[in-house]
Amino acid sequence: MRAAALFSAAGSLLLTALTATPAGAAPTLVDTAEARGTQVAAERARVAGIAFGSCADGEDLPGVMECGTVSVPVDYAHPGGKQIELAVSRVRATHTDPGNSKRKVPRQGALVYNLGGPGGSGRYFPLIGMLPEWKRLAAAYDLVGYDPRGVGDSAPLSCQDPARFFKGPSQSPTHPSESYKKERVAQAKAYARGCVERSGGDLRHYHSLNNARDLDVLRAALGEPKLTFMGSSYGTYFGALYAELFPSHVRRMVFDSAVDPDPARIWYHSNLAQSAAFEGRWADFRVWAARHDDVYGLGATPDAVLRSYETVRARLAAEPAGGKVGPGQLQGTFLEAGYYDDHWPYRAHALSAYLKGDPQPLIDIAAPVEEAAKEAENARAVYTAVECNDAPWPTDFAVWDRDNTRLARVAPFETWDNVWLNLPCAYWAVPRQRPLDVRTGVGELAPTLIVAAERDAAAPHRGAVALQRRLSGAVLVTERDAGSHGVVGGPNACVNGYVDAYLLEGRLPARSASCEGRAEPEAEGAS
Repeated sequence: MRAAALFSAAGSLLLTALTATPAGAAPTLVDTAEARGTQVAAERARVAGIAFGSCADGEDLPGVMECGTVSVPVDYAHPGGKQIELAVSRVRATHTDPGNSKRKVPRQGALVYNLGGPGGSGRYFPLIGMLPEWKRLAAAYDLVGYDPRGVGDSAPLSCQDPARFFKGPSQSPTHPSESYKKERVAQAKAYARGCVERSGGDLRHYHSLNNARDLDVLRAALGEPKLTFMGSSYGTYFGALYAELFPSHVRRMVFDSAVDPDPARIWYHSNLAQSAAFEGRWADFRVWAARHDDVYGLGATPDAVLRSYETVRARLAAEPAGGKVGPGQLQGTFLEAGYYDDHWPYRAHALSAYLKGDPQPLIDIAAPVEEAAKEAENARAVYTAVECNDAPWPTDFAVWDRDNTRLARVAPFETWDNVWLNLPCAYWAVPRQRPLDVRTGVGELAPTLIVAAERDAAAPHRGAVALQRRLSGAVLVTERDAGSHGVVGGPNACVNGYVDAYLLEGRLPARSASCEGRAEPEAEGAS
């Protein structure tokens, strides 16, 4: 599950829990060491609380944000063993009604957020309450963000020297040669070895089940008898695991851009589906650019826009822009356009300017930012560790080659780059988990809300439909004819209205609902 490292739009414990066992064994409802360890860790966190205070980089942040840490076991089977500290941030509920400053809004507790990834940092999430779309929620809830295990300031993982992370300019063939495939296989093997060498024996404990257990410890540390949670993208997956493991601990949950939790799809087949879906989003961009040919001059049809793009790709292969931007960097920056419609105008402008002899706009958006290398390397390390640890993957490259060669014939845009991102999982020398079969029965779980865009490629809409079937009482709100990844808190007032009604009043539509999609971006940025 590949996800952009950006914001999307922006009590008692169970003694019995459904937990994962190594591949080859079936998960069963048992009183496990991990379940008991979670109970011990959560009770310890409840007593200790979180000593919130000023943030280390407070001089660069609004004074309303506070920071602290919560201790969690590396291995929940041994809760008294090695601990790691998770970095947590909070902005207290404002109690101020944005529509009536004289009205005092009662506090409803903490709203914990995860933006996905795996590997995304949520440390700055609480500041989102300053945006107009979030002010009603910020009035009623303490907004809480955190760095999940391995991320940022939470015992960060690393798989290679950050100084060597940005390798550019690079190639990005849509139909790679056999020699190129062998080169990438060797790189994947080296990367997988680097994860083990740099992260050691603890690496096996960085997976989604432990992310769900960490979330319950965080709930207890915040003093919340039940959890109010919003997860985006990958955050919906371990949110669903939480609902399966701790259903009686759920107060309210919002799943934004939901991942299909089908155990058979985690994660190899999810990535195949994602690559196929990005072809549709790539087509959406080209249709839009063709409609604005009078502005950008990239071509009056989607095929003509594709030819312009391929012209740029070929020129960059021969002579990288600024010595930094090759076909790989070009593809990476246009992949982001598949995530977010609002990226379309400047990317179209950058192509247009390049074809007219000005490479600078393309360099500005596509060249690696060396100052971000440490953060980017960490994010990829966590992504790789979690996805590789979570489930079995094909270990024979011939399987990857067969499936993706076939897929690339109809979906060439993202297919092979997605392979290279995930291929270290074929050579992973760490024991795997077995994905849980998430299913809650009637009355086991409080009603939950799922929101999804109909044409989302990073988390295809079918995943939201599948999650709704698995969570009893869940309601799905679809943003029709829209494809931006991450719906909550964006420009769609209809979607935000459903989210606010649920989180503030506990009110859900009687059945699944839909909202008209957001308007397409206006053409701008070309000269």
